[in-house]
Amino acid sequence: MSSNIGFVSTRFSGTDGVSLESAKWAQILWDYQHVSHWYAGKLDREAGFSMLVPEAYFYDKTNVWINEHAFGTRRRSSALTAKILEMADYLKQTIYDFVDKFSIDIMVVENALCLPMHIPLGVALTHFIAETEFPTIAHHHDFYWERSRFSVSAVSDFLAMAFPPVLNSVQHVTINSFAQNDLAWRTGAASVLVPNVLDFEQPPEDMDTQRHTFRERIGIEPDDIMFLQPTRVVPRKGIEHSISLISQLKNPKCKLVVSHESGDEGLEYHQALIEMAEQAGVDLRFVHAHLDQVGPFDANGVPGTSLAEIYTAADLVTYPSLYEGFGNALLEAFYFRKPVLVNRYSIFVTDIEPKGFKVVTMDGYLTRAVLDQTRRVIQDDEYRRDMVDCNFEQAKAFFSYSVLRRKLRSLITNFTGLDDL
Repeated sequence: MSSNIGFVSTRFSGTDGVSLESAKWAQILWDYQHVSHWYAGKLDREAGFSMLVPEAYFYDKTNVWINEHAFGTRRRSSALTAKILEMADYLKQTIYDFVDKFSIDIMVVENALCLPMHIPLGVALTHFIAETEFPTIAHHHDFYWERSRFSVSAVSDFLAMAFPPVLNSVQHVTINSFAQNDLAWRTGAASVLVPNVLDFEQPPEDMDTQRHTFRERIGIEPDDIMFLQPTRVVPRKGIEHSISLISQLKNPKCKLVVSHESGDEGLEYHQALIEMAEQAGVDLRFVHAHLDQVGPFDANGVPGTSLAEIYTAADLVTYPSLYEGFGNALLEAFYFRKPVLVNRYSIFVTDIEPKGFKVVTMDGYLTRAVLDQTRRVIQDDEYRRDMVDCNFEQAKAFFSYSVLRRKLRSLITNFTGLDDL
């Protein structure tokens, strides 16, 4: 029996982890005739299946004001309390409207009940679920206690109530074992661990022509060595390590390409990276990747660049993140059979590395051994081929769509009583 699934978040647009993973969930659900609908403050999903509520976007001016006054202080003004509750009441009604408009059977909340980028939306969702006992899967990518910028707040009561809420009709989903354990310890709530995945059952197409076209378009020569940093431009991605790596390799043919836009944490880091690259003599380029399913053109009608095209053009992927909820870009590198340098962030150490992947690793800083291994990856074709082939097969076993299919079957069956996925 098919169901109408309502995905809810602040944003379903672009190449961030929430947008990417929700699209994968929707694809698996659609394979079993479950129809997905979308609610968010910023959307690139099909209009006929979506409800755009601009006030639900974290960059809505009222929400920006709320965040400015909610964090970095411990005292809350009555005006802030009133504004949060007023906006939450409005958003709660839009959620009722969304559920009614599309006859939603099960709601999937993506990150809006764990990371307080939009406090009124989290409160609205919590009130709606409490009032209706609505079947809800709360898909948690990041928790507020994992981010230092939320550590001092005037809204601890709202955080305890709604980020996340512990309600009988909510099934919690976490994406790594640390988050699963933390959620249980802090709230007593059990969760299902669902790792991020890629469709490793369907290998990527041969895109050799696109590789040459892309490199030519951005001015990279055929014999240049393209290092790809496939992340947003935010401080926790550790892009300065990639600049330092290329600087220390002392090879003018090495070029660094960053594939995603600046994130939700300002532009200061972006400018700092430009200055750092100039001082280190590193050729640094920024290319805004587009999701394949969004279409080939950006908002201005200019042909876009797909993630697949960028990965195909790369010679080596750098992933020196200081922290990751999981690591989508790491799976993408494995999928496109690219060698990877990884900073051993905590989730990699606990949930990914033990699976037997072959990567160049660093522990927070670059060493001569890291530089030597990177040079070997670049120069030794057989060594590189063995590395990427091993990674593809291991990822297929542990992080493929078949894993997600099994997890979703259990989650949906818990609500419907029918094994229809």
